Amino acid sequence: MNALYFALMAAAGNLLGGYAVVRHERRSLAVIDLFLAFAAGFMISVALLEVAPKAIELRNDAPVFIVAGYLAVHLAQHVLVPHFHFGEETHKLSPGQGVTALIGLLLHTFFDGVAIASGFLVSGHLGVLLFLAVFLHKLPEGVAMASVMLAGGQSRGRALGSAALLGLATMVGVLLTEVSAPLVDHGLAISAGVTIYVAASNLVPELQSRRGWRMPVTFFGGATAFFLTRLLVEVAGVK
Repeated sequence: MNALYFALMAAAGNLLGGYAVVRHERRSLAVIDLFLAFAAGFMISVALLEVAPKAIELRNDAPVFIVAGYLAVHLAQHVLVPHFHFGEETHKLSPGQGVTALIGLLLHTFFDGVAIASGFLVSGHLGVLLFLAVFLHKLPEGVAMASVMLAGGQSRGRALGSAALLGLATMVGVLLTEVSAPLVDHGLAISAGVTIYVAASNLVPELQSRRGWRMPVTFFGGATAFFLTRLLVEVAGVK
């Protein structure tokens, strides 16, 4: 399986999320909001039950790189970036805040590509599961990026362009992983840390801040969907 094709499909999620923001598609944004909760449940399950165990099985030093991946995303999104959260931004921001948010997210989305490529380097089974984990949070990611740019006074074209850059960074992550020895060796472990951070530290706090029953039900639905998807992938004979 060609990991770049899967990265291209994942990148399309960034564009769809950004498009929903610039076109003010309220119904689409409401649906994408549920993707946030669903993705959190699916991603945590993939990271803890598939990616981290496999990374540790392959390399004894994997736990170090799992923690490094986790800390790298925290540094990029919540230390170097003064204001960032997943979901639509509704408060007015400065143009500089939009740019710093883009820089922080570019690192994260680069490692989305690393995750997809690393998964497929191990097996088609793991690659498909990681692709789905990445794709599910690409929609709210695109929403977050485009809305931050609009809140910073940027044009709709630049807002959509920033979402497209996130997708491009994902494809770059795939290409570099396939030719870079350090990423081949440690990409899976780093991806586990990045996935855990995005799910547990970015997405879960967002869904916990929303009232009502839909978000928690969708969150547990995402975790359940992981087990069903893994079963379907095994039945389909994806190796």
